[in-house]
Amino acid sequence: MMEIGWREWVALPELNVPGIKAKIDTGARSSALHTAEYEYVEDDFGQTWVHFVLHPLKKSKNCLRHGKAKVIAFREVKDSGGHIEKRPFIETRVNLAGFEWRIELSLTNREQMRFRMLIGRKGLEDHFLVNPAKSYLVGKSLREHYSKEEKG
Repeated sequence: MMEIGWREWVALPELNVPGIKAKIDTGARSSALHTAEYEYVEDDFGQTWVHFVLHPLKKSKNCLRHGKAKVIAFREVKDSGGHIEKRPFIETRVNLAGFEWRIELSLTNREQMRFRMLIGRKGLEDHFLVNPAKSYLVGKSLREHYSKEEKG
């Protein structure tokens, strides 16, 4: 298994996110992605989809992505403060240092959190060993993918 640090740069290719800092959190069961706003749309087959906006770089309001994904479930999640929130979950691909796998993500507002994405135990299963003393072990910053957008 590949060793990774407690924080890493990852990409979400299906959501057009070439890079986002993720906290690797073995204490959290599920994974989460910051969304500033979202709305639900039902298709002709009764399937619920979510349209959302996300800002992959914390300090850049000019850099944003519009996403659309099928809602696979609504689940109650307890945050680190003990508050329970019902969240939509989607499934998408995540890429870390060239290794790609499918992951379930809840969508929530993480504006006050240090990281826009959190990868929990279920998202890490059977893929990685986490070294809590290290950061960015498997890849360089992916921020350069946004250079034009950051400038506005």
